[in-house]
This record gives sequence, C-alpha cells and structure tokens, in this order.
Amino acid sequence: MKMIIGLGNPGKQYATTRHNVGFQAIDVLAEQLNAPAPQMKFNGMVTTVHVSGEKIMLVKPLTYMNLSGECVRPLMDYYEVNDDEIVVIYDDLDLVPGKLRLRSKGGAGGHNGMKSLIAHLGTDAFNRIRIGVGRPDVPMNIADYVLGTFSKEEQPLIQEAVEKSATASRSWLTRPFLEVMNEFNGA
Repeated sequence: MKMIIGLGNPGKQYATTRHNVGFQAIDVLAEQLNAPAPQMKFNGMVTTVHVSGEKIMLVKPLTYMNLSGECVRPLMDYYEVNDDEIVVIYDDLDLVPGKLRLRSKGGAGGHNGMKSLIAHLGTDAFNRIRIGVGRPDVPMNIADYVLGTFSKEEQPLIQEAVEKSATASRSWLTRPFLEVMNEFNGA
C-alpha cells in the first residue's frame, strides 16, 4: 500500500489559501483516479483506489496543519505503511509561486505541518512534494500570509503546480520516487 497525503486546514474559509495547496492536490489526484468519496478515518478524510493492482490511500488530515502527524501516524500504523511508502504534498514559502520541488527526505524548513509529521513519524526520511507559494512582498506575519489567498497573477501558476504535483504523485505509483524526482525537478 502507498499513501499520498496532502497537508492543509479543514473548512471553507481555508480552501483557497496558500496553506491548502496540499489539499487541492489531493482533490485533483482523486478526480484523476476516479476515487470514491472520502470517508472520515483517524481524524482525516481518506479515500482508497487501486492502481496497477496496488492499494493507494489519499489522505487529507483534518487535525489542522500544525497537528498533521496526529492523523498520519495512526493511519500508517493501522494499515502498516512504511515511511518510504508515503508522499506528502505541502506548501513551501522558500520556493517561488508555482515552483515544484520533490525530495526523498529533509527537515521541516520551519513548516509546522512538517514538524508535526517528523515528530510523529520519528524520521524525516519520507518522500515529499513541495509547492512554492513564495514569501510576502511586504513585511507581515507569516501565519497571516499562508492563510491568505493567491493574487490573480499567482492563481494560474499555482493551479499548474497543483496539477503537476498530482501528475508526479501518479507517476510515483508505478515508478521509483528517485526517478520521478529527477524528472520533475529537472522540468
């Protein structure tokens, strides 16, 4: 079994914020894979599909961003999913809006959702897809920025990045992550 996790915050007020690109990617991926409606499991919205005979779980933790690990760890334990069998999709302030970066391990980079995952998983050696949301142009509280929406100019860049992240995730279902990482990071 493989698990693809999109990080974000539950609720309509957060749906189009910078912090929710992970949720958006899961929604696109679920649509591409014709996934059934998600169900609540372990404090997350979860749906399962089969690709090339393998069970794939799509997860949107509903614990709010800063507690994402509280949803993911119990799911991994219950379904016996290993660290190398997950991909986490999330926003990254250090990448320009719309830039995609895949990595097979690494630190949290100040991202509270990733801090929670690393703390609950006990490792930083898991696959991740970072979607660039950029930094604010003017001095402001970072929490306010990531909970804000994209500018009109950024929206097409982000939509393309969300779709690319779904495509990269689908590629990983049938190919090694390192191969997918090299392809998408080189693009």
